[in-house]
Amino acid sequence: MFLEGHVKTDDGTPLPNNVMIERVCNAGVRQQVYASSHGDFSMELGTRTDSFVDATGEGESQQIGQSGQNGQNVNMTGMGVPRQQLNNCELRASVSGFRSDVVNLVTLTPVSSTIDVGAITVHRAGKVKGMTVSAAEYQAPKDARRAYEKGMDAEKHGRLPDAQQSYQKAVAIYPKFAVAWFRLGGVLQKLEQKEPARTAYYRSTEIDRKFLPPYMSLAAMAFNESDWIQVLNLTNHVVDLDPFKYSKVSGYIVDLDPLDYAQVYFYNSAANFMLNKIADAEKSGLKAERLDVRPRYPQLHLLLAEIFTRKKDFTSAILETKIYLDTVPHAKDADQVREQLAKLEKLNDSTPSGEKTDQN
Repeated sequence: MFLEGHVKTDDGTPLPNNVMIERVCNAGVRQQVYASSHGDFSMELGTRTDSFVDATGEGESQQIGQSGQNGQNVNMTGMGVPRQQLNNCELRASVSGFRSDVVNLVTLTPVSSTIDVGAITVHRAGKVKGMTVSAAEYQAPKDARRAYEKGMDAEKHGRLPDAQQSYQKAVAIYPKFAVAWFRLGGVLQKLEQKEPARTAYYRSTEIDRKFLPPYMSLAAMAFNESDWIQVLNLTNHVVDLDPFKYSKVSGYIVDLDPLDYAQVYFYNSAANFMLNKIADAEKSGLKAERLDVRPRYPQLHLLLAEIFTRKKDFTSAILETKIYLDTVPHAKDADQVREQLAKLEKLNDSTPSGEKTDQN
């Protein structure tokens, strides 16, 4: 079976030369092909090109065949993919500086051995001023900027004490240097000076509330300490300033911003769940799942499974648990998760069909 189509920009401008088409199933990237310079693409399913990408999105793709064992692809060209395997599958375009619409594959009808997916539209996306760069950085005097740049170089080469000293000099010269306070916090955290790091991060947020990276660093610290109220407060601030919160983003953000919004919504979901705000937890968790297409946060699927279990939506809980096991089959808790999966399947089997329908 072939998927054919083309990519276009929403404003009619030429496409970049490196547009990649990704087939994403259950939040995991299963196959990738490059579009031509004109935007046309063709993706063959059910062959040796039908692969999955590792959980980090890096390294070589691994082959998967009907046996389900890595490196043992027994599919032959033309065998195709069962239609039910296209459930929860989408096509998306991945290209730096653009966000992509998505095409839901299960809604398409094949003509002979080909499915025409039509056009995938990508939208040029500019960074929102102030979100990841503090305006104060450009107002710093030369001596402060010189010290900051020296700290950046030292940090890059692993000389953390030298970096700490340079960043401290930068903020001493220019106390409103928000990004220098943020970098200082990061170095102090690497040097295991947790409380001074926290102080530096907070100083950065006090200077520029629209500069978001220190909020996420603080949220990560609070997350590791199970301080759920603090996690919620910090991530809510980031979510409120999310430039795509109120826009119709059906795809995911690629190389638009160094801020990881999948992490933002994952932490927000976890905090809401631990504070028994289940509806908010589900909303943020599903947003995180849509953004985390390579997936970097497999624990997100266990969180969603817990949320759906709390709602007695066992079908969805089973699906999320299976995604977790597919993503990290050799995780330390894999055996425990498989036991939980068996319990969920028993609960689902004992649930009347009418109630299952109501839940979905």
